[in-house]
Amino acid sequence: MFLSIYRFISYLSYPFVRVLLFARKKKGKEDLIRGRERMGYYTKARPEGRLIWLHGASVGECLSMMPLVNYLVTLENTQVMVTSGTVTSADLMEKRLPQGAFHQYVPVDLPMYTTRFIKHFHPDLAFFFESDFWPNMLMDAHKANVPMILLNGRISDKSFKSWQRALFFIRPLLKMFTFGLGQTKEDCHRMEALGFSKTGCVGNIKFSAVPAPYNEEELQKLKGQIGSRFAWLAGSTHDDEEMQAVKVHQKLKQKYTDLLTIIVPRHPERCDELEQKMLAAGLTVHRRSRGEDMRSDIFLGDTIGEMGLFYRLADFVFVGGSLVKFGGQNMLEPMRIGACTFIGPYAFNFKEIVYRAKEANALIEVQDLDDLAKTLDELQNNPEKVKAICQVGQEFANSETKVLQRVIDVLKPYLEGKNETA
Repeated sequence: MFLSIYRFISYLSYPFVRVLLFARKKKGKEDLIRGRERMGYYTKARPEGRLIWLHGASVGECLSMMPLVNYLVTLENTQVMVTSGTVTSADLMEKRLPQGAFHQYVPVDLPMYTTRFIKHFHPDLAFFFESDFWPNMLMDAHKANVPMILLNGRISDKSFKSWQRALFFIRPLLKMFTFGLGQTKEDCHRMEALGFSKTGCVGNIKFSAVPAPYNEEELQKLKGQIGSRFAWLAGSTHDDEEMQAVKVHQKLKQKYTDLLTIIVPRHPERCDELEQKMLAAGLTVHRRSRGEDMRSDIFLGDTIGEMGLFYRLADFVFVGGSLVKFGGQNMLEPMRIGACTFIGPYAFNFKEIVYRAKEANALIEVQDLDDLAKTLDELQNNPEKVKAICQVGQEFANSETKVLQRVIDVLKPYLEGKNETA
């Protein structure tokens, strides 16, 4: 009944969503060329054979699914479709997806859009990553008998409390899933309490990712420009974190006159505005998208798909989304390549990873920008300690590379067409 009410309200919201999509296009938040995909209109034909659909909200989820995508395309007579909702994730997938896989934008969760999507592609199996799933999409997929599995499921403390107050809505929705793999046993318990009929836990698939790719020639060129300067990086930053990084830069520059701060925002389209703010603060700013060198106060990494390059430019890496109450971004990425990695106090989306990494002295948590500046200063003058942190961090990030195989073993019955009914 409540799902029917949601569907009815969705129909009524159609005109408002059209206006919203138009406004997002003007701000660069929607794809100008492929924007109609968000309304369920697709020019790409459904490929022949078996089609496995994987969905993730944005860049982080899409990167997490890449090891599984690389495996799935090796299966006989199988094509893989990856969907996401952001321009940055679409650009990244265009560069990273292997042969046999393709990207499409997920439609906005209105019945007329989601129905068109399911009718057009009618996938044989669907994997949703972490927590990005929408009622109309689930209802249409379920109605079309598409088996749905949640992978790397995560239910935060806040979400769990909220959904417990709305079991009348969430329980019938989650029962549509055939199976759910949680990141932790606690996630599995919560998934079952909210409505999943069957769950399991074999580890966090984020541990199975391979180091981010990079261009060695470009790396050596940029490192040559940096030379012996003290360089640190703030990556995957969110609104306000960039200007906090600027304040850290200003504090440290009083002592380190040749300081270089590299800032890589999560959403590069914000860089025009950020550049103006940084210039107004009296800093020199160069940008990767303009092909400028790194001989400046601030270097903005405003390109897509080059995190593997940026993370290798500095020994100290702060991972954003954690100085503001966003929940953090994937800190395993810089740790995996041996960078001394920092996070702020709000990395609650990675609660278990943070706890274990801190216990192993593989990760540094700072409380605010003053603490970040102070810690960077201390470590800059303690290379032996930095070397130890980097080594332990890299070992920690690479300690569970067999998670992918465990995930594949659990999924085999579904990939072979068995156990596909909810």
